[in-house]
This record gives sequence, C-alpha cells and structure tokens, in this order.
Amino acid sequence: MKIAKALIAAAVIAAAPVAARAEVSELKIPLGAGGFGFLPLHMMQKHRIIEKFAEEAGVKVTVSWPNIGGPAVMNDALLSGSAHYISAGPPSFLILWDRTKANVGVKSIGAISSIPMQLNATVAQLKALDEVSGGQKIAVTSVKVSIPSIIMQMHALKKYGREQVFRFDPFTVTMAHPDALIALTSGGGNIVGHWASAPFGQRELKDPAIRTIMNSNDVMGGSTTFTMMSTTSRFQAANPKVHGAVLKALKRAQEMIGEDKAAAAQVLLESMGGKGWDAGELVAILNEPSTKYTTRPENVLAYANFMHEIGSLKNKPAGLADLFFDAPEVAGGN
Repeated sequence: MKIAKALIAAAVIAAAPVAARAEVSELKIPLGAGGFGFLPLHMMQKHRIIEKFAEEAGVKVTVSWPNIGGPAVMNDALLSGSAHYISAGPPSFLILWDRTKANVGVKSIGAISSIPMQLNATVAQLKALDEVSGGQKIAVTSVKVSIPSIIMQMHALKKYGREQVFRFDPFTVTMAHPDALIALTSGGGNIVGHWASAPFGQRELKDPAIRTIMNSNDVMGGSTTFTMMSTTSRFQAANPKVHGAVLKALKRAQEMIGEDKAAAAQVLLESMGGKGWDAGELVAILNEPSTKYTTRPENVLAYANFMHEIGSLKNKPAGLADLFFDAPEVAGGN
C-alpha cells in the first residue's frame, strides 16, 4: 500500500507543470573565450547583476563562472547540464541549434556583441585573400567552422561559385589569438595572415608591415553579431524567473559598458590578467563605432541560410523565432 501511494505521488510530481516546480538556486555560466566579445559576461560577474535581478523576481540564486574551454567543451557542458548558459559565435551556436532541434532545443537568449573580425596580413607576402597560395597559412580560431572560416567560404561562394566554396580552407590553420599575433608579427614563418578579434587585431596593426586586407563586416554587408548567449528550451521553460533575470542582466551589462567605458575597460583588463595591455588602449577600442554591445541579433540568419546552403546545417530556420527565445530584447533583429 505504501509503495502504491509513493508511486502515485511520484506520478503526480512528474505530471505537474514545469513552471510550478522550484527554479534552480545555482547557475553555472562559463565565461567564454575572453576578450571584448565576452565583456558583458565579466560585467555580470563583477557586479553580480544576475543575482540582483533574480532577487527582484523573488528567486535567490548564486552564479558560478567556470573557465572550461572552447565551444566544443561548452556545448557538451550545456547538454550534460553542467552548464546552464553558454556563449559562442554564430556558427558554433547554429551547429548546436541544428543538432538539438529535435530534442532539448537549444536557442539563443540574445546577442552579446557585434564586433568585426579583421584579416590582418604582412603586406609584403599577402595583399589580398585571393592571392594566398603555396605553403602560406592564415591563422583562424578553428578551421572550417569558426567565424572567419565561414566568412571566407561566403567570399568564395560569391566570387568563385558553389564548386569552390571551400577553396580557402586548405590555407587555414587553427591558432589561439595570442599565438597568431606572435607568429604574424615575428615574421619569417608561413603565417602570413591572421583573422583577429579585438584587441589582438589592433595590436597587430601597430606593426607598419601589417595591414587589414578584409574584415567580416565587408563580407556580411554590415554590422554582424560576434558572440551570443544560449540555453536549452527545457531549462528556459523550467526556470522562467531565472531566465528573465539572466536576460535582463545581459542587457544591463551592455548598457553599463556604454555608460562608463573606462570602468568597463578596467573589468576587461582584470579578466585578461592585467598584463600586456593598457586601459587606454582598451577604451579606444570600445569607442570604435564598430564595437557594439546589443542583445539584438545582426546577420545571424545570413549565417544560418549560408550554412544550410553549403550543407553545414541540416535544418534551415524559417525565421528569427526558430533561433531565439521570444523577447523584446531580440525583436527587430535579423
């Protein structure tokens, strides 16, 4: 009899609406790869913004910010439940969205930043992307699936057609930004170009032998989302108050960067170890018109449509609602 009652109670709990259950009390949000693209996350951590908005919503939550590696590791962490929100560039997000569309349904809560990546090259060796040849190599964060790899595939499709969409892939090599910076500025090797993000690209351009020969906004036709934040539909449905607090915190962190760029630069400097960079140098980059912090997605659908066209995605989103949770903060994006 006791066993039967226990089974009935368990069934009732399982059948209860998700929203009626207690929301999580601890959030795990990896900090991402670092740098300008992830600055709002560091602002949220520094100023405990999520905790404040969660408390306003009547939920007490603590937030941990682990450093657990690159996009592949973070994707696994999200799917295993060891991370609740992750951040990455559009190509990495779209691959995960495509992979989980039929099950846990990963979607983005909003964009984090819109910052162009720039192809810097030693002009004596490479004056245009189309001239790369032989044993010359261009450093990217990840071959084939990173933002710059997709950008070069887009360029190839427009200029050379579908048959040569991957023509630049053999000339790419995976390197972390600091290593690529050293390789490019030291010269003498086969690294003749580097698709750099801020602040590494700006540092490279201080070398008179290096110039920007292309940037991602050129190919995309305008300002483009650089980093975005996502979670599973299952988690969002089970934790509406916490989810709302995270989204509000993201938007507030972006606003705070604009309100006091010197203070934001100091947070960024601390996140980078406080060495090798000057706060004024970072403020100058924050003041660049192309450095934007907004939850509204820009050109994410363009990435998705292209990746579906070349076979990198099985599914093609019908619109922004397929990729993002419904919220005013993402309305009007593309």
